[in-house]
Amino acid sequence: MSFVRLLIVVISVLISLSALADTPALQHAKVYTSGIDLSRYWVSEKLDGVRGYWNGRRLLTRSGQPINAPMWFVSVLPDYPLDGELWIARGQFEQISGLVRRMHTEDAEWVDVKYMLFDLPEHVGMFSARVEAMSALIKRVDKPWVSMIPQSRFSSESDVMTELDRVVALGGEGLMLHRDDAYYRSGRTNALLKLKPWADAEARVVAHLPGNGKYQHKLGALLVETPEGIRFKLGSGFSDAQRSRPPEIGRWVTYKYTGLTKNGVPRFASFLRLYSSD
Repeated sequence: MSFVRLLIVVISVLISLSALADTPALQHAKVYTSGIDLSRYWVSEKLDGVRGYWNGRRLLTRSGQPINAPMWFVSVLPDYPLDGELWIARGQFEQISGLVRRMHTEDAEWVDVKYMLFDLPEHVGMFSARVEAMSALIKRVDKPWVSMIPQSRFSSESDVMTELDRVVALGGEGLMLHRDDAYYRSGRTNALLKLKPWADAEARVVAHLPGNGKYQHKLGALLVETPEGIRFKLGSGFSDAQRSRPPEIGRWVTYKYTGLTKNGVPRFASFLRLYSSD
């Protein structure tokens, strides 16, 4: 192996190790199942934003990539880790996702962005104590772009389902349930649950199928393929702009559905958004 090739290999390894070192050890939710004592859980809206981990020095995506937020946006954050969501508004996922992925952004593009705090990774207390600590932090920071996702308590499953219906009717995705006595632990845990009115998954775009009628000369449907090799069409859930400029072939998308057929094909599948690993 030549010196140049060896140097390239060494640099690649160092870059990979650096990226691995920056990857946050985040806590992830499992899917809600009926039958638990919901009076033990704090309940909040599941925001359709981009997860942002503040390591005390800079903002990172969940995969450890740096987020190029303006100095004024992050300078007010404390010198210890925060876990939250970069969010604009319901239904604005593509806008915030595109902003976060760009290497260079203008300050004006961040005016409508909020950092919505939902946990304190290095706090030693249970979640109820972390709720109090987050609330106190927000008061100290006292900036309109740094907030906390509201946390509420409910006593029964019917009350939680009523809250789910309210959030979904407003354009929200669903709810997050966090057990009050849980400590922050990396990995997937039963102490953090997600509750949505549908399931969602990812598939790769295989082809663009033409539309008819009002969608003539535009996208009619996407032919997509799951990681298991199952192909099906996504014909709904697109905006007019997306039908004019559909996701490119090879791009991964997130779709929602309600159950599977006996052949494993998603029922009532509908386009939800472009998939982002961050």
